[in-house]
Amino acid sequence: MADDKSIEVEGKIVAVLPGTMFKVELLKSPGHIVLAHISGKLRKNFIKIAAGDYVKMEMSPYDLDKARITFRMKDPSAAALPPPMPRRRY
Repeated sequence: MADDKSIEVEGKIVAVLPGTMFKVELLKSPGHIVLAHISGKLRKNFIKIAAGDYVKMEMSPYDLDKARITFRMKDPSAAALPPPMPRRRY
């Protein structure tokens, strides 16, 4: 299947299952839970995903109950830290 036919959605990890599978609740349609697995790039770079993380996923238009996690987003509720103070050089 071509990538242009995939549906990109955002969700929140609800449960971590064995075999790098996750149950994810979609943000646009609350209550709709899909089964998702990690994409190859996330596996290759050892990106850790835990319950409560927000993720971007790709879904096939043919099966709306399964998805592939393509990106782990920063927590939107976390406040941005101020930049560190410059170090003084004596």
